[in-house]
Amino acid sequence: MPPMSTPQTLDRTLAALADPTRRAILQRLSSGEARVTEVARPFSMSLNAVSKHILVLERAKLVRRRRVGREHFLSYRPGPLDAAANWMAGTRNFWAGRL
Repeated sequence: MPPMSTPQTLDRTLAALADPTRRAILQRLSSGEARVTEVARPFSMSLNAVSKHILVLERAKLVRRRRVGREHFLSYRPGPLDAAANWMAGTRNFWAGRL
């Protein structure tokens, strides 16, 4: 069961998901761990720009970074997304019952 979402964590999750680049990064990581350089490769932007997107995902706890020497590996963490989906489902049920 996903952790309970606080308003602050829900805000961070939804803000992170608002950008198509960040959604594409999560889509890539949903198939498994990858190096930062591998994640950045398909985007037509600098590695620094992709790193800023990754930082937003890390702050939202949607991505975990693991360092091995000079290599940085990223993996997807579904917990915050699951919590947001549960919040959305509960909100939808509440309003559907009222309409």
